[in-house]
Amino acid sequence: MIGGIGAQLGQMGSQFSAHIALSAAALLLGIAIALPLTLWSSRNAHVARAALGIASLVQTIPALALLALFYPILLSLSALVGGGIPALGFLPALLALALYAVLPILRNGVTGLAELDPGVRQAADAVGMTAGQKLRLVEAPLVAPYVMAGIRTAAVWTIGAATLATTVGQTSLGDPIFAGLQTQNWVLVLAGCIAAAGLALVVDGLLALVERGMARRRPALTYAGLALLALGLAAALVPGGSAQRQTITVGAKNFSEQYILARLIGTQLEKAGYDVRYREGLGSAVVFRALEAGDIDVYVDYAGTIWTAEMKRTDNPPPTAMRAAIGRWLARPGGARLLGTLGFENAYAFAMRADDARAKGIVSLADLARRSPALTLGTDLEFLQRPEWAAVRKAYPFRFGATKSYSPTFMYQALASGTVDAITAFSSDGRIAADRLVVLQDPAHAIPNYDALLLASSRCAAAVRCRQAISELAGKIPVAAMREANYQVDRDKGKRSPDQTAAWLAEKIGLDR
Repeated sequence: MIGGIGAQLGQMGSQFSAHIALSAAALLLGIAIALPLTLWSSRNAHVARAALGIASLVQTIPALALLALFYPILLSLSALVGGGIPALGFLPALLALALYAVLPILRNGVTGLAELDPGVRQAADAVGMTAGQKLRLVEAPLVAPYVMAGIRTAAVWTIGAATLATTVGQTSLGDPIFAGLQTQNWVLVLAGCIAAAGLALVVDGLLALVERGMARRRPALTYAGLALLALGLAAALVPGGSAQRQTITVGAKNFSEQYILARLIGTQLEKAGYDVRYREGLGSAVVFRALEAGDIDVYVDYAGTIWTAEMKRTDNPPPTAMRAAIGRWLARPGGARLLGTLGFENAYAFAMRADDARAKGIVSLADLARRSPALTLGTDLEFLQRPEWAAVRKAYPFRFGATKSYSPTFMYQALASGTVDAITAFSSDGRIAADRLVVLQDPAHAIPNYDALLLASSRCAAAVRCRQAISELAGKIPVAAMREANYQVDRDKGKRSPDQTAAWLAEKIGLDR
């Protein structure tokens, strides 16, 4: 395992660079906000209470939620001013992390100024110092160690929270962590955690050197620490690779099938001469809006998701009619484009352990509804907030004793362990057969069709080379091949990475290399 972690760390150069750049920018912005607030707060008790209260309130918001909140805010702002504001990636992550960095700096600065010996200020006044001179020559040098301690805390918080920037499409050391969690590749998870922790320790150590230099009035230590920090940041900002080719951004949601398909699409685009950037681990609402806004160029979505979540349709037409209606809806000016279907369906499917379903006499969702008060339902992280759940509950009177949400990988494990009695599985998941699960019938046809759709931004769809590279996949992937590919990533033993599985799938469906 140690060798595997080392190999993964060696392949994380781009994530390291992006993580350092994001964390440094957020910390510097946090400092720029906190220092003036510190000074103002030290002069006005009302401002101090308000500033510390707001900063503390921000800290109570989970970092993941704060990151997610900035996406719709920036998207709305961009629409208001006519575009040009990136709602995905660096900017929302920067703003959220900067707000997180403010509190420790502000609190330490205000505390340091409040605890200054009044005699020091009186002495400065006695020699005739102006307010500016007193701040620059007396207060700032004495409070600097307190502020640096706050900056150290903020830096460690920021570097740790920056791993969550993956969820809003920003490359970071969270990429291997989230990918590893979804595919149960613990080497990837450990490599990402070690990298983030190591970076935090190094930065904290260098900031400690700066703090020590300030406290002991030894400028050489302060300058040495700052110089090393600046050198590391400069190294992270040096662009790597060739910038000659156009870059296409491939998006993906947060489960194994999406990681595999993203890499398959990326390979096609690389063969067509593009550089490829991946933004993975995105939520359904975020990824579609990102496509329409041009923040990503291509990803795979599912007919039922577009139909219910984006088009707000509640009817359930045949698959052909649904696809045609989706294509017409997407063809509106400035929107995304439907390039075709991949050839398989990945629908929500309620599943149970076969022996448990047989013992309880459950073969359909109607049977499940009758038994639901005594059962626990496990779902993915989105399902209970999706319109499909409302539609299913309308068709079947579910009254589950409890519901629990999991990432898809852990949802299947919860069912296998008996923690839950039924789950909202995915019909193209190889674990249905491998775990001997039974898929319950849907006699009311409440669950819509979920054909896998190739969606592209208007920019990519208008470029012949981009469109043709992606369209080669249309109709090529049968559900059996997708199930096998998914299981290669999800199985406990002999698992493959999404990259390896994408290569296998390309060969399986006969794509030219």
